[in-house]
Amino acid sequence: MPPSSDSAPGAPSDDATADEASSDDASPPKATIYDVASRSGTSVATVSRVMNDADNVAEETRERVEAAIRELSYRPDRTARTLAEQQTRMIAVALPSFITPFHNELMKGIRLSLRGRNVDLLVRDLGSEDPNAELAHFLDQGTVDGLLVAGAIVDEAAADELRAWRAPAVLIGDERDGLDSFTWDDHAGARAATAHLIEQGHERIGLIRTRNEMPLQERRIEGYRAVLEEAGLPFDTSLVVSGQTSKHAGFSEEAGREAMRQLLMADPPVTAVFCSSDVHAVGAWTALREAGKEVPADVALVGYDDVKTSRFLGLSSVSQGMHEVGERAVQRLMYRMAHPDDPERVAERMTPVLQARRSSKS
Repeated sequence: MPPSSDSAPGAPSDDATADEASSDDASPPKATIYDVASRSGTSVATVSRVMNDADNVAEETRERVEAAIRELSYRPDRTARTLAEQQTRMIAVALPSFITPFHNELMKGIRLSLRGRNVDLLVRDLGSEDPNAELAHFLDQGTVDGLLVAGAIVDEAAADELRAWRAPAVLIGDERDGLDSFTWDDHAGARAATAHLIEQGHERIGLIRTRNEMPLQERRIEGYRAVLEEAGLPFDTSLVVSGQTSKHAGFSEEAGREAMRQLLMADPPVTAVFCSSDVHAVGAWTALREAGKEVPADVALVGYDDVKTSRFLGLSSVSQGMHEVGERAVQRLMYRMAHPDDPERVAERMTPVLQARRSSKS
C-alpha cells in the first residue's frame, strides 16, 4: 500500500512553497508615486498631472516624469490608493515664535502641497525662551506622523532627538547631519543684492540686520562684505545696524524703521540700503518717507524674502522660492513616511534669486 500523503495531487511541495516565498521576499519593493517624484525632481502633484494627461505641464517636465515612470516600472496600486484615501495622517510644522511674512509664504507652499493628500496639519509655536526644549517636549508627546521644523535654530542635542525620534523629520532653513534638510545659500543671496546696488552706481551701502546672532544673518553680512571688498569699497561697520531695542526687536517694521533713522545720520550719507528681510525694508521705506526722502532717487532699497507685500510695493528683493521649498519639504516628508527604512538623507541648498524692481533701479 503506497504511503499516504497530506498533499493533494499536483499541490506544490513545502520546499517549492518555501522557494517561492523566498523568491517573493527577494523581489524589489514596488515603486510609489513619491519615488517617481523624487527620481524626476518634481512634485507628487506634477506626477499626478502627467499621469492624468493634464495640459498645464511643460513638455520637458512631462518627459522627465514619463522617463522616471518607465525606469521605476511604476504602476498605480488602486487598492493601496483606496486605503490611503481612507487613512488620515497628521504632520506638524514647528515654527519659531517670531512669525514673519517669510513664514507665511512658506506655510502657503506647505498647505498647497498637502491638498488632496488626506493629511491634517498641526502648527506648533516653539516659543522664544528655549525653542529646543519646547521641541524636545513636543517630540515626547509623539502625536504626529511626521514633522517639519521650519526656520527654527536646532542645536545638536535637539538634532540628536530628531534623529532618534520614532517618526521622520525634515528641517527647513537649518542643516544637520543625518536629517533631511532644505536650506538656502544666504551668502549668495546677499552677494546678489549688494552687487546689484553697486551696478546701479552706489558706493555708500548700508545693511540692516537683526541683533540676534543667527547663522543666516552672519552669512548675509559676509556676502555683503565680500562684494564690497571685491569692488574696492570699504566695509564700514558703522553702516551695519540692527535698529533693535527692547521695544522693537527681531524681524519687525519698527526695527527697520529705527535702523534706517540711524543710517540717515551717517556722514557721508548712504545712497542705498540692503535689508536682511522685507519686513525691515518696509520699515526703512517708512522712515525715508518721513524724512522727506524719495526711493530710489535719494536712497535705493533691496529687501530679502520677496514676500507678497514687496511685489505690491515694487520693492527689489531676494527671492527664496518659498512655495517651492514648502512643496519639496512636504514631498520629502511624505516619502520618508512611506519609506521609513531608507537610509539616504537629502540636503538641498537652494540659490536665491534677486528680483530687481523700482525701489533700486536708477
